[in-house]
Amino acid sequence: MSILTLDLGKQTGWAILTDGVIKSGSKSFHGSRFSGGGMCFLSSRNWLNSLEYKFTAVYFEEVRRHLGTDAAHCYGGFLAVLSAWCEEHHVPYKGVNVKTIKRFIAGKGNASKSEVIEAIREKGFSPKDDNQADALALMFYVMDFSKDINKTKNP
Repeated sequence: MSILTLDLGKQTGWAILTDGVIKSGSKSFHGSRFSGGGMCFLSSRNWLNSLEYKFTAVYFEEVRRHLGTDAAHCYGGFLAVLSAWCEEHHVPYKGVNVKTIKRFIAGKGNASKSEVIEAIREKGFSPKDDNQADALALMFYVMDFSKDINKTKNP
């Protein structure tokens, strides 16, 4: 079983759980000033294709409000690439609300980036940025949620 969690964006945070081991990082999809507008999305798809895991599920941070139009457009593009990739590879995918993740990891739905990073550090990880921290927070949420589901299935 391999699970992928993502904080989508031009700087995408990711975490992969396989055999009880979590690997994580932050991947840049920023193009150069000479890149076409769609190159970041093509790079994202190519990166997903390069992952050497057979994922049983993909979870992403579901953002319902953006501060700017550009951010909303970028997020929509990355979400379109991810959902199409999951459909093509027959991998179930699900969004989890940002406030739900923050409440789980830091105790409040409006936790700051630094509070999320600190909560992840308390779990023994050293995220290089808030994107990696967000992907890890989502992974811990998914792991906890899965544990609860297994308890109800096998009382």
